[in-house]
Amino acid sequence: MSSNHSSTGSASGGHGPISWVPSLYFAEALPYMAVMSLSTVMYTNLGLSNTELALCTSWLYLPWVIKPLWSPLVDSLRTKRWWILAMQVLVGASLAGVALTLHTDLWLRLSLAFFWLMAFSSATHDIAADGFYILGLTEKQQALYVGWRSTFYRIGTIFCQGGLVFLAGMLQKHYATAPAWSITLGLSAAIMIALAAWHNRVLPRNAEGTDAGSLPGSNDGNMSADVNVVPAQEHAWGSFRVAVYSFAETLRVFFSKKGIVPAMLFMLLFRFPEAQLAKMAQPFMLRSTAEGGLALSTETIGVTYGTIGVLGLLGGGILGGWLVSRHGLRKWWWPMIMAISLPDAVYVYLALAQPASLWTINACVAVEQLGYGFGFTAYMLFLVYFSKGERSTSVFSICTAFQALGMMLPGMMAGYLADEWGFLAFFEWVMLCCIVTVLVSAAVKVNDK
Repeated sequence: MSSNHSSTGSASGGHGPISWVPSLYFAEALPYMAVMSLSTVMYTNLGLSNTELALCTSWLYLPWVIKPLWSPLVDSLRTKRWWILAMQVLVGASLAGVALTLHTDLWLRLSLAFFWLMAFSSATHDIAADGFYILGLTEKQQALYVGWRSTFYRIGTIFCQGGLVFLAGMLQKHYATAPAWSITLGLSAAIMIALAAWHNRVLPRNAEGTDAGSLPGSNDGNMSADVNVVPAQEHAWGSFRVAVYSFAETLRVFFSKKGIVPAMLFMLLFRFPEAQLAKMAQPFMLRSTAEGGLALSTETIGVTYGTIGVLGLLGGGILGGWLVSRHGLRKWWWPMIMAISLPDAVYVYLALAQPASLWTINACVAVEQLGYGFGFTAYMLFLVYFSKGERSTSVFSICTAFQALGMMLPGMMAGYLADEWGFLAFFEWVMLCCIVTVLVSAAVKVNDK
């Protein structure tokens, strides 16, 4: 315990956890939200149809679906510190790549390629950052800084969904769409590179029992390049084989759990309506009234979803966690299921009435996001309770992979349905899909521990 404690402080030149935990989770949020949210708004602004943007951006969930497959590499090759720095540099390069390619004839293909690189880098960064948090802090410190961790992740979400979208909208008043987004993404790239430089300075080097090195490609001069190369390679290969065996054992444990079939259906289908709604909500707000949308400006979307929406989501999550802690999940199971389903009806109203009042629109988004945050508590707690037992952490990572798959597949068809039916019929379909959420929620056994 004492060695871990020192590794987060004096061993790294006096930089304690407060110097890197907040910035690390801000850096974790930024690329994820850039891939999942910024890309949707940007491609809508650039003229893609609902079908095109939903299909293209939904594929970007794939790295989070399959990241358990390469987590053994992150665990066995190099150190978590090295992976964090390398991925932050790659994310910064990817953001710069998107910014630079928006002016080319192949802007769509090239920008999607860089978003793919960003998505894989972000998913890998998630693995390394969470592992580093566990290895670099004592259990007491982990509990102490968990609030900082979640708070700065939310700040990163607001900064990306709110601040960067608002900036892009304001820039579009003075520049064409592509240059406005190039400037916005270029700024994001500079921020990620600055975070990588900061973490190169403050992340403890011996938190994992070994020096992680500095930024990728640098040499600390702690050992000769030709010393113990073969033993190190043999050690890495041995560690990799152990990690692969561990992953295979995790799969065995996961698929042998009691009630695995209804649990898998729950993981995949609980968010079936929400996955479709989330993919089309912002394009609906941006499309013209003639197209069935609300004709909001990009900067207004930044305020609506980046601040009001995020705060509603956060408030619902806090309320859900507090109520479950007092009365247990079983008592609040069905209220939470209804909370994540019924507020989707606000989009039926918005598509039908097409109100011009921002107060009305913001109120509807706040209600839907508050309900989503409250209801999503039930989903996440189910995954936590289902994962308990043997290899709980690894089993939970597989559960989150099914969660990502459950968002990816429905999102792919959302744009096509919106184009074919129009937004009003699409949102009515989303409400009908809430029956799926109710059915899979009734099929699983709910435990409070």
